[in-house]
Amino acid sequence: MTNEEIIEKIRETLSEEFEVDIDLIQSDAPLMQTLELDSLDLVDMVVLIEKNFGFNVTGQDFVGIKTFQDFYNLVITRMAETKNE
Repeated sequence: MTNEEIIEKIRETLSEEFEVDIDLIQSDAPLMQTLELDSLDLVDMVVLIEKNFGFNVTGQDFVGIKTFQDFYNLVITRMAETKNE
């Protein structure tokens, strides 16, 4: 998967799961506010990542994640690490 394909899959998945217009999911948009996430929604997001992208994350991985671009970078980096193992 290319980075662009990963980003598009993330956008589609988040849009469906959190019932948000996909056009609102922009790289510089604030992740938590755009998706209206609370702490329980973060648990759902962890499950989504594990199910759709094949690696595990923890709440600690979300420290410092402010924008969708931060989130894209996390997923892309972890997928590359998983692939290289």
